[in-house]
Amino acid sequence: MRETLVVACVLCLPALFVATAVGTLIAVVQAASQVQEQTLSLLPKVLAVGCCIAVLGPFGMQLCSSLFADALRAIPSILASS
Repeated sequence: MRETLVVACVLCLPALFVATAVGTLIAVVQAASQVQEQTLSLLPKVLAVGCCIAVLGPFGMQLCSSLFADALRAIPSILASS
């Protein structure tokens, strides 16, 4: 269970960090220019998170497949102990 939570955090934190950083940058630009358009802030975040997922996708898939393989290897020992 602990390893699953660690993998979930490793997969989610880069995208959340990118979305937060881009959102903060856009908010500063909007505050400086006094343009408060909601669609102006959404598109850069979507593009940045999409690029982040595209770049880190292979690493994430390798991490998930490793976790799945570990779970499959653990099945016999879980069944033997119950």
